[in-house]
Amino acid sequence: MPIIQDDEFGKITVRRSARATHVSVRVAPDGTLRASLPLYAPTLLVKHLLKTSREELRKILAQSKPEYIYSNGMQIGKSHTLIIRNTDNQALSITKHGLQIIVNLPNSIALNNPTVSRKIRDTVITALRVEAKSYLPKRLSFLAEKYGYHYDKARFSHASGRWGSCSSNGTISLNIALMKLPFELIDYVIIHELSHTKQMNHGPIFWSLVAVGDPNYKLHRRALKLQNPSI
Repeated sequence: MPIIQDDEFGKITVRRSARATHVSVRVAPDGTLRASLPLYAPTLLVKHLLKTSREELRKILAQSKPEYIYSNGMQIGKSHTLIIRNTDNQALSITKHGLQIIVNLPNSIALNNPTVSRKIRDTVITALRVEAKSYLPKRLSFLAEKYGYHYDKARFSHASGRWGSCSSNGTISLNIALMKLPFELIDYVIIHELSHTKQMNHGPIFWSLVAVGDPNYKLHRRALKLQNPSI
């Protein structure tokens, strides 16, 4: 799929569809913009829409994305820390150094500037992905073996509005945003998806399977509803 890079909105994925009759832009589950257009329409139409509808797109993004307020010393995931350094330099720089995400912020730019927030978010995603790939596969394998489950393979991404999913062929997908959660909620999500390898529905048998691995699943289920899988 073609990708358009925009200075303000970042990555915009372009999808052509036989059902599309005009150009439209919506927010994808991962918080980026996704454009749809007719099969033979040029991508130039998407660029024109971006140019003429920026204010409307800003409102759409503001309504659909949770507001994250970044601060110095903020914990990111399980092991990373956000460090904000004010500088007289004119250029913004954001780097990941070990377990620190270091933001060198020019004095002339506010921390809540949309461009700054987007670039911090990009680095936060990188940090969470590192943590997720280190922790989640091992935890998934451990819980599967402990409770007698078998899954075909595991996938890890943030391109979803869900914490996890399980396909009919036994592929378990886990959102890297899980690393924002307490460990007991991570386990609940993993056990929930493992239970789907035996029961794809949410009937009584399914919940009885979940209860074996997580006796406090009702409490954890309620707590999870108060969290947002977006990054």
